Amino acid sequence: MFDNTCEFIDYCIKNNKSVGLVSLEKEMSKNNLSKEVIFDNLKSVLKVMKESSHEGLDKDMSSMGGLIGTEAKLLEEYRKTQKSLSGDFILSAAAKALSTSQVNACMGRIVAAPTAGAAGIMPAMIFSIREKYDLTEEQILYGMLASGSIGKIIATKASISGAEGGCQAECGSAAAMAAGALVDMLGGSPDQVFHAASFALINIMGLICDPVAGLVEYPCNIRNASGVYNAYLSADMALAGIKSPIPFDQVVESMNQVGNLMHTSLKETALGGLATTEAGIKIKKDLGIK
Repeated sequence: MFDNTCEFIDYCIKNNKSVGLVSLEKEMSKNNLSKEVIFDNLKSVLKVMKESSHEGLDKDMSSMGGLIGTEAKLLEEYRKTQKSLSGDFILSAAAKALSTSQVNACMGRIVAAPTAGAAGIMPAMIFSIREKYDLTEEQILYGMLASGSIGKIIATKASISGAEGGCQAECGSAAAMAAGALVDMLGGSPDQVFHAASFALINIMGLICDPVAGLVEYPCNIRNASGVYNAYLSADMALAGIKSPIPFDQVVESMNQVGNLMHTSLKETALGGLATTEAGIKIKKDLGIK
């Protein structure tokens, strides 16, 4: 429907429509589906996201590799002490991101948004912002549609796979999707949606994928938690009127270039980064992974 993001934005502005609404119209047209069917499908996705983002907040869990499982509960308990440096809202979101990461590592049910390794960012953003602003379900659903358009652009022009582009392609893409969705949900303009998505990618550009012992557990969980804050900060900057001098499409293309320049050892192979530290090698050996 659009050859580039600038055309997408121009169409939204000329027709006085949000990115989420235009994304809905594209989905309806492409797949011959009604708004009701699309929204029902999204509500099912939202249900799973809610469950995964809350499951680990009040109980200990044990991941397949045993590397993570208690972090969400610990952070949630710390948040309640009201002594945090980051503040209640940020820690609430981070704890939710950790929860989904734990559910994923425990072979539970999650929504890959856009991947399993980055699955904690979108639900953490959605349910923390919904609590803060008492957003309607429809506002959330339109935001999810906007995030889908952002994710599709990244997947088409670059990659959402850590094996291809490093963690910038996973947690970076998820943060960009979440940042853009936030702006859309809060009534920001179409160009602000993509400025926010650009900032989120820029903030994490070049991040490697180095899972310890080759498991999607650590440091994936920590990057999900920080990815939510990246999304909030990026959205705030865009809503404040800060603009990216580099258009979103070019930011994505740059991310793709960086990913292609990365050595294979830094792209989900567990042959570099934290995976090859002394502690990382010991963990792998103790787990009996060759």
